[in-house]
Amino acid sequence: MMNKWLNRLFGFTKKEQNGLIVLVLLICLAAFLPSIYKAWFPPDVYVVDLPAQEENQRGKENMSQNAVSARRRDAGHSLKSSPAPELFPFNPNGLPAEQWRRLGLTDRQIRVIYNYESKGGSFRRKEDLKKMYSISEERYRAFEPYITIPEMTKSVFRQDIHHSAGKSLSVTNANRVVDLNAADSATLLEVRGIGPVLASRILQYRSRLGGFRSVDQLREVYGIDSLRFQEIFTQLSVDTSAISKIHINRVGFDELKKFPYLRYKQMNAIIQYRKQHGRYSSVEDLTKINILDREILRKIAPYLIFDD
Repeated sequence: MMNKWLNRLFGFTKKEQNGLIVLVLLICLAAFLPSIYKAWFPPDVYVVDLPAQEENQRGKENMSQNAVSARRRDAGHSLKSSPAPELFPFNPNGLPAEQWRRLGLTDRQIRVIYNYESKGGSFRRKEDLKKMYSISEERYRAFEPYITIPEMTKSVFRQDIHHSAGKSLSVTNANRVVDLNAADSATLLEVRGIGPVLASRILQYRSRLGGFRSVDQLREVYGIDSLRFQEIFTQLSVDTSAISKIHINRVGFDELKKFPYLRYKQMNAIIQYRKQHGRYSSVEDLTKINILDREILRKIAPYLIFDD
C-alpha cells in the first residue's frame, strides 16, 4: 500500500523506495539510541561532599594569594638589596665595603678595589681611582667631585715616597740595577715592589712596545700608580740599544696593530698615506696625516726606522 502511494506521489522505483525506508529506519535508530543506552546502562552516581569541595577551592585560592604575596615580598627585598647610588664625599683609601655599596658598586667591583689595595696599591690622587678597570668612565665622572683625599693622607704618602726612595737608593747601592729591556720575569721579581702579576704585565707591555726607551714608561703599565713607581724606579734602568724598531716604509697592518700608541684609524691612515704618496723620509712626513698629533709623534718617533 505504502509502496503504491510513494510510487504514485514521487514516482520512485521499487529499489529507491526500499532504500528510502532503510534510511528512515536508520534515522529513527540514531534518534532513540541515546535513550536506549541510558536505559540499559545507567550512569554511576557519586556523592560529592560540597563543603569539602568548597574548602579545597578556598585552600587553592589562598595558596595562589600566598604565592603572589611571596613574589611581591621577593621583589621588594630585591629592590631593597639594590638601592639607588648615593653620592657623598669619600676617601677611596681603605673605604669600607658598605660605603662602596652606598656609592652603587657591586661586590665584584669592590673585590677588584680591595685586591688592588692588598697588593700595595693606593689612591694618592683622584685620577688613580680612574685606573680601576671595574669603574667605568661615566661612574668616575660622577664620583670625581666627591673624592676627597685628606691632607694628612697626602703627607703620609709623601713621607712614604721619600722613605721608599731612600730605601731604594740604599738597596740599589748594594745591588745591581735591573735593565728593563734585558730582564726576564725572574729578574724583575728581584726588584722590590714588583710581584709575579706586575712582572708579567711589564714583559707583555715591553713586547708590544718593542722595548722601553725610558723607565718613565712604566707609568703606562696597568697597576703601577704614582706611589708604586716611586718605589721601583730607582732600581731600574733602560738600554735603548735593545729596542726593536718599526720599519715604517714596509710595515703591515698586522704588525703595526700591536703597537700600543696607535689607534686603528691612525694605523690605517699611515699605511694608506704611504700607498698614495710613497715612502716616508722622516717624522715630518707623518705630520701631514691630520689624525697624528704632535704628542703621538713624540711617542712613536724613537721606535721608527725610515731607511729600507
